[in-house]
Amino acid sequence: MGYVTTKDGVEIFYKDWGPRDAQVIHFHHGWPLSADDWDAQMLFFLANGFRVVAHDRRGHGRSSQVWDGHDMDHYADDVAAVVQHLGTQGAVHVGHSTGGGEVVHYIARHREDPVPKAAIIAAVPPLMVKTASNPGGLPKDVFDDLQAQLAANRAQFYHDIPAGPFYGYNRPGAKPSEGIIWNWWRQGMMGCAKAHYDGIVAFSQTDFTEDLKNIAIPVLVMHGDDDQIVPYENSGLLSAKLLQNGTLKTYSGFPHGMPTTQADTINADLLAFIRG
Repeated sequence: MGYVTTKDGVEIFYKDWGPRDAQVIHFHHGWPLSADDWDAQMLFFLANGFRVVAHDRRGHGRSSQVWDGHDMDHYADDVAAVVQHLGTQGAVHVGHSTGGGEVVHYIARHREDPVPKAAIIAAVPPLMVKTASNPGGLPKDVFDDLQAQLAANRAQFYHDIPAGPFYGYNRPGAKPSEGIIWNWWRQGMMGCAKAHYDGIVAFSQTDFTEDLKNIAIPVLVMHGDDDQIVPYENSGLLSAKLLQNGTLKTYSGFPHGMPTTQADTINADLLAFIRG
């Protein structure tokens, strides 16, 4: 564990576990969480001989609670700062939700890093918000409401999301895990309210279409068809079509937070892709 300071003076927290000479997998977390959300994956891949890295996005987790720079350009450049500091060029990059957008933008923006493969899980690309050119997106009012709820009572808001749609715990017959719910809450409340407020705009209004089109490496697109946060039809399905070398893997009934609730399945599929 350690910190790297970016060019604009932001301290980015990272974890770096495993043999120095092993293949590196760099994990990118979702909004409004932290590197801790990858525990199940990092322990699994560490046990399988990999070196695993994950960082807290600026304004999230243990990274600096700065008031500005909460956009995909800064997010991607912060990743580059971690990669350069650790010397982990050539890592496989794996991102969940907003982290999937971060992966796509990093690969497209920082072509000096020879990333061999990537995976995006329940990820926000190509574009979440509804526009004239993206009629299947969600109305902007949906994201305005998220910001309003965050500003009104962040602590309650950060309980209601994991207790409901994030992990599918609002579905009939679901068996909620209080530990998972409160771990989500813990990670969210560690971060900066301003960063999370601005991050809603970053993940919902950034158009990743051109990034996706310009990526030629193999990318595994993993998405559950019961994702209530990032709807499958306008995200995973479209991203796989836009990528030059994308492979779509659809999971029947899986929720948005499937790396946690369905870790065994997700880990096995990631391992097969990375080793394949």
